[in-house]
Amino acid sequence: MANVGLEEYARRLLAEVQATAEAEESTDTQAFTHRVLFDLEEAGVLTNTFAAYHAARGHQIHGYGLGDTGESLDLFVVDYKVRPLESKLTRSQTQTFFKRLLTFAQRCRDSLRQHIDPSSDEYDMCGAVEKALTEVAQIRLFVFSNRVATGTDFPPGEFDGIQVVHEVWDLARLHRHATSGALSEPIVVPFDPPLPCVAAPSSEDDHSVVLAVLPGETLAALYAEHRTRLLELNVRSFLQVRGAVNRGIRETLLHAPGRFLAYNNGITATASQVDLVVGPDGAPTHISRVHGLQIVNGGQTTASLHYARYQDKADLSQVRVQMKLTEVSPERLAEIVPKISEYSNTQNRVTQVDFSSNHKYHVAVQRFTRSLWAPATDGSGQETHWFYERARGQYTDGLAEARTEMQKQTFKRINPSRQKFTKADLAKYVHSWNQLPYLVSRMAQKNFVEFMLRIDKLQPVVDVTYCQRLIAMAILFKAVDRVAFAHGAGSQKSLVTTYTTARLSLATNQRIDLDRIWREQRISPALEAAIDDLCPRVMKAVITPLQGTHVGEWAKKPACWDAVSRVLWTVPEDLVEELRETPLDEETLGAGEQREKLAVEELLAVPADQWRTIGQWAKETHNLEPWQRQLVESVGRRLSNGQDVPDAQALQALHARQEALRQGYVPAS
Repeated sequence: MANVGLEEYARRLLAEVQATAEAEESTDTQAFTHRVLFDLEEAGVLTNTFAAYHAARGHQIHGYGLGDTGESLDLFVVDYKVRPLESKLTRSQTQTFFKRLLTFAQRCRDSLRQHIDPSSDEYDMCGAVEKALTEVAQIRLFVFSNRVATGTDFPPGEFDGIQVVHEVWDLARLHRHATSGALSEPIVVPFDPPLPCVAAPSSEDDHSVVLAVLPGETLAALYAEHRTRLLELNVRSFLQVRGAVNRGIRETLLHAPGRFLAYNNGITATASQVDLVVGPDGAPTHISRVHGLQIVNGGQTTASLHYARYQDKADLSQVRVQMKLTEVSPERLAEIVPKISEYSNTQNRVTQVDFSSNHKYHVAVQRFTRSLWAPATDGSGQETHWFYERARGQYTDGLAEARTEMQKQTFKRINPSRQKFTKADLAKYVHSWNQLPYLVSRMAQKNFVEFMLRIDKLQPVVDVTYCQRLIAMAILFKAVDRVAFAHGAGSQKSLVTTYTTARLSLATNQRIDLDRIWREQRISPALEAAIDDLCPRVMKAVITPLQGTHVGEWAKKPACWDAVSRVLWTVPEDLVEELRETPLDEETLGAGEQREKLAVEELLAVPADQWRTIGQWAKETHNLEPWQRQLVESVGRRLSNGQDVPDAQALQALHARQEALRQGYVPAS
């Protein structure tokens, strides 16, 4: 769904909701509610949700949820329209929905359930909300809508001393969530008329090469359409006009466009498939279409043409650019493309870190993070990207593409500079987590080389979960860095930070909940307090070399890590309560939740009817939590209709079944 626009997404969502409602014999609003809850539970935004509709004068609610930690109560209301694109959800309408939810909470506090049928789902919901109001520290109010909202930023409030935050999940936000982490489609370029070319014979069967001359207008237009997607396998993005090479390109385009072909080295590109037109003798004469086009060398030339055409208004009609196009079989891309980049990059200085830019690992991390929306946790509803600068200069290039001041501000708001990180930063975060601070202390280049050796050995599975956890490591590392600064680490702050992070990872056996850090986009108070207690102890060991050497040299030695690993420190109890059951080490970080995958298999082995009978038994006996009763019934419906069950829900459902068996439920024989 990576390239599905908002209108198409709205139509698909409408069709899916109507089909589900018909299959489950429910209303469209109920089907939409379950669809949103399903997606948000799968993403970890919500947990333990319970859908039940109740409305009266002044209040309205479609369900609630309880956070896993018991710290928050979630209340949600639904705005569903059969023609969602014909009107918008106004700010005043959204405000009214929030008021209705808060009024419902107030009436639950005042014993609303006494006026409701005890056998109904609404009774269970009112009782659970009433109880939760005496325990939670935060209330989250959600508005789910399949319309676009005109206002999504609502300041926090308060209810009986409890903080209240507001979340608007409108059509635009649901669309962003649906496409978050989705990979973009390969670039396909048709040439009409076909582009003349010359085929270069090759004795190898894993690639072939053709030479061609591109019109400058064509290359500029390609960049205008695809932007940095065209350069995903390039070692760097456009470096603006700061360098002498780029200034020279611009001067030629503006003052001697007819000589560009003579002066410029052209571009080197790769493709997964090249469609050729052959002549009477069977030899290729023209290129009709290119599939999976990537420019691996010549990004400066390509972007310079674009900016000269669209910013400087240069006439490119006389500009021609030579192109060497290599067709490479997809399974050999990782092996051949880096060599093409390395041997053809000679104009601007390129570091070892740059040469790894087109490694399949970094390309995959960029693809996922570019479409991965970080949750908005400040109540503003403004999700953001963590901008992974795989190729040097990509962030600056993206900012330069914004032509107006408003566009620049939008780019910065969606891609905050504080959330930009490079390949060298990534290596630093991961090695600190994996308890290799002495490698991090050897500075960026050497640490990165070691990092790539480990990546090539381990071959991690890069997916949405993997990238979310990488970003969580970044959040953790930055939090430790702030604490180190507060403790006066001074010029040794970078050393203290990596060693403190590594010591924390060791002490917790890598069981810090990175998934929670991703969801909340910050570390918990318990974790921050633990870091504050640990940091000065680590700092003392790092800045006091045992061998009398300089601190910087001491930190590069495994002996320094040996000393820090023996620093006496016990994980505080409140942090212990937050830790995962299993560690997230190098072997499991990108493998997903194997336990959840196994849970789905176990769940499928239970007959669908049994799940529904568990729900009926629980309602009759008042056993299980209300959300557990509805969960097992929902699982039964989904299995009967051949629908998937989220991994996380499978675990919760199995736990509810075990609890039912423990409390006396007997399955039918």
